[in-house]
Amino acid sequence: MSTGTSTAPTNETSASPGASNTVGTPPPTLPTAPPGRPKAAAGATLAAGEAFIGYYVDLLNYSYGTGDSGPLLAASDKGCLGCKAIADYVLKINLKNGTLEGDYKDRLIDVKEIFRGSSGRLGGSATLKSGTFTERDSPSASPVPQGGDTGTMEFTLSPSGGNWVMYEMEIK
Repeated sequence: MSTGTSTAPTNETSASPGASNTVGTPPPTLPTAPPGRPKAAAGATLAAGEAFIGYYVDLLNYSYGTGDSGPLLAASDKGCLGCKAIADYVLKINLKNGTLEGDYKDRLIDVKEIFRGSSGRLGGSATLKSGTFTERDSPSASPVPQGGDTGTMEFTLSPSGGNWVMYEMEIK
């Protein structure tokens, strides 16, 4: 979902649990397990950092679906404010509790830039595309439609335990 620092989705649609956002389209199924870190995202190279961004988007989508932000936070630095904001958001609004419906998933279009700074961290930006969804503040609240959008994720990755973790991020 394309979001600001608060990382609340801005461009997807949600309705009541089990309802379909278009006639003949089944509702999305809940993920049963968080995605695992792919081999390409292991290590502390630039290529591993680029692959990590795709993995992190998968973790975002998992949390949007289930409300489980644990795997997302495990792949984030403890001080990452953007990561914490997403974790707080998904506890309240997610597919599992009926407050998010439709094509809520973000899709990584490309990593536009990635570079190693003098601190050893990686910085860069990526293009994300979100679907069309609705969200509600509670299962009984009126749905708020969100249209599909393309946004930019600005990120900083930090090495931790031989792999990259999200140090800070903002989705605009």
